[in-house]
Amino acid sequence: MKKSLLLASLGVLSMSCAGSAMAQMDHATMNHEKTVMVGGAAMYPSKNIIQNAVNSKDHTTLVAAVKAAGLVETLSGPGPFTVFAPTNAAFGKLPAGTVDTLVKPENKATLTKILTYHVVAGRLTAADIAAKAKANGGKAVLTTVQGEKLTVSKSGMGWAITDAKGGKSMITLADVLQSNGVIHVVDTVLMP
Repeated sequence: MKKSLLLASLGVLSMSCAGSAMAQMDHATMNHEKTVMVGGAAMYPSKNIIQNAVNSKDHTTLVAAVKAAGLVETLSGPGPFTVFAPTNAAFGKLPAGTVDTLVKPENKATLTKILTYHVVAGRLTAADIAAKAKANGGKAVLTTVQGEKLTVSKSGMGWAITDAKGGKSMITLADVLQSNGVIHVVDTVLMP
């Protein structure tokens, strides 16, 4: 009886140590990844778009909108996706009450249209966008998941995105790599 109790205890201890070793290995793997800081949080290339975005203090409005639109599962999927991610300050540029109205259940279709207008199928890094622009006379024309086009062009030292209504947004942080794509942080909400 004592022998079986001792063996059982050793088994639990070895499983506990193995679990702890796995957690340490996962933590060590993440510590060795090349991360980018967004909204005060490290963005890990081994995590998906949603797993990273929820940690950014600068993207709480975007995350709430993605949840309200029912897009969490999609953006957690394999993709790959290129996401032009507006900051809280970008949403703050919209007329007062716009975000509160958009996240209401009865406006889900409109919210989804706006959010999917910020997503392009495939993984387009800044270098990929620059190459497309160079091959197309200085402008990269991208088709969004929503179906309409965005135009990306050089503007000063950075890149500007022009939406369907002629509005402009600047990429403020490019190439935040994700396991299922890439995020480019933008300073204005794009409108289809």
